[in-house]
Amino acid sequence: MATTDVHDEWDQDAGTAPAALRVLLYSSHAGTREAVRLAVGRRVARDLPPIEWVEVATAEVAISTVDAGGLDLLILDGEAAKNGGMGLCRQLKDEIFRCPPVLLLIGRPQDAWLASWTGADAVVSRPLDPIVVQDAVAGVLRGSHAV
Repeated sequence: MATTDVHDEWDQDAGTAPAALRVLLYSSHAGTREAVRLAVGRRVARDLPPIEWVEVATAEVAISTVDAGGLDLLILDGEAAKNGGMGLCRQLKDEIFRCPPVLLLIGRPQDAWLASWTGADAVVSRPLDPIVVQDAVAGVLRGSHAV
């Protein structure tokens, strides 16, 4: 998948929409996935293309989806049942060549030190504040698509 220059805003006069950013959202909890989707929305910022959500509930599906490529960001739930997002982040960063950037959702701010071990590019702690989540997603996406 070709990356999109963040400086190419949607040209409304030409009527062409930018390519969507594909964001994998991993959590075993449907409520967590919904909270993140609602916080971020369909377009995280005006200067970024729309988001296409790829939701997964198991680590196995997350790994195979990341391995298939074409993702711009991974949002992993550190509190996911069975396989937490911290261990999954570490595994993906170690095993996937050019792993997309990762935003890790952690249970409490005190876990940030452990999240740094995973190689996560950004961390957001619970309770999830929609503005903080949106800013973190936009920041990571801008950083990964910088010229």
